[in-house]
Amino acid sequence: MSSAKQPVSLLGDLIVEQTADAIIYSDRQGMIERWNAAATAMFGYTAAEALGQSLDLIIPEHLRAAHWRGFDAAMASGTTRLHGRPTLTRAQHKSGSKLYVEMSFALVFDAAGAVIGSVAMVRDVTERMERERMATKEVAPGKP
Repeated sequence: MSSAKQPVSLLGDLIVEQTADAIIYSDRQGMIERWNAAATAMFGYTAAEALGQSLDLIIPEHLRAAHWRGFDAAMASGTTRLHGRPTLTRAQHKSGSKLYVEMSFALVFDAAGAVIGSVAMVRDVTERMERERMATKEVAPGKP
């Protein structure tokens, strides 16, 4: 293993590409500009398929209006409602199947302090949600 220090931009690229969570960066219009390997594994789209596409690619149709209201408000105000705290929501895989995902968001600012886009860190929690749902069904009195 080399102890040579990596240039910051290269190191940043390596970190983003190799992290276990999906990292998705979009510009102010919600067009995907960064899509790491974990995003490919989670959503089924290769980087070539996702880059240049709208975030609608992974947002279920019934959540799109609410998403874009929040996205546009964040771009205009320079702040997010959740201030980086993770939130549980639904996302859509290339196959059309729905996922439960935990996401945290951050705005990205240029050197002058202007918002240039948004980054989302995404973790698939579908299996955990299914386990919790099954445990709730087992505990709750049910009908035969």
